Amino acid sequence: MKTSHKYDSFRYQVQPALASKLEEFFLLGYGHVKEQELWDFLTTKKWRKTAQDKRIAEIVDDILSVKVGDYFSFATIEAFKEAQFAFDDENERRELLK
Repeated sequence: MKTSHKYDSFRYQVQPALASKLEEFFLLGYGHVKEQELWDFLTTKKWRKTAQDKRIAEIVDDILSVKVGDYFSFATIEAFKEAQFAFDDENERRELLK
């Protein structure tokens, strides 16, 4: 279970910026990204170290400056972390390596 982040209290206020970024992803052909996934990227990666006096305008700027490549690099690494590969079967290993 994920713990709360310091900036979670701003999520409702910055929702239009999140929607705008998701629309940009959609226009670039990445329409399957959900708002929660983008928020997880921001809280886990971009805002790993939080500033004490960060203004809402700076948070919106952080959201709008997310690059598709940065998000998908993060998502790929997270998927590999969560994946559980079973290499017990020799045939499965061979199929994977084809």
